[in-house]
Amino acid sequence: MTDIKTRLRVIEDRVGEAASRSGRAASEVSILPITKGHPASILEAVAEIGMTDIGENRVREAQAKQQELGKLGLSWHMVGHLQRNKVSSALPLFDMFESVDSVRLARRLSTEASASGQSEVRVLAQVNTSGEAAKGGFTEETVRDELSEIVELPGLAVVGMMTMAPWTDDTSVLRGTFRSARALFDRCAAAVDGFRPEVLSMGMSNDFEIAIEEGSTQVRLGTALLGERRKR
Repeated sequence: MTDIKTRLRVIEDRVGEAASRSGRAASEVSILPITKGHPASILEAVAEIGMTDIGENRVREAQAKQQELGKLGLSWHMVGHLQRNKVSSALPLFDMFESVDSVRLARRLSTEASASGQSEVRVLAQVNTSGEAAKGGFTEETVRDELSEIVELPGLAVVGMMTMAPWTDDTSVLRGTFRSARALFDRCAAAVDGFRPEVLSMGMSNDFEIAIEEGSTQVRLGTALLGERRKR
């Protein structure tokens, strides 16, 4: 836990400096620890240092950790691709779904949430602003119309967007990806009734400072904060 505390202090300084460069306060940017691939004990360490949210990307792994330790008072975010046939299993486990990348997935979440009596499921719309075919998400051309449909679905609260940049050291590519996502976020905030622009999640361990400079309000940090993942 000492190592995590030390890394967190360093990261908080870097977040604060990047936020300042974008004319914002550090308090406007949250850190989401990505605990996927780590043993369940890492959740206890995260909770003990006062962090309130964690990110997992596999339903089965999240389920096993909660069976071992419970939720520990943490808010659990689904950050990976969610298959539609896993929605009913995922709903009791997660408090936010950050990777809603299609209208069909949104419809399934809405249907299952209504069937289980959940009044509001918080979701982020995943946008693909890198142009990579391997990445899912709404495109710049379609996101406005598709979001307009999703926000009307019962039981869902669309509270923001997320994107992932390519794995590259090319700063211009990273900035372009994040800048495009910020532009979509602002455009939909102005044009889509029912879209709640609370969270713009972008930036990971290798690029979070650039993401903050371009407007990110949440960064997803795994290795930079928690250390190397266990070998499978």
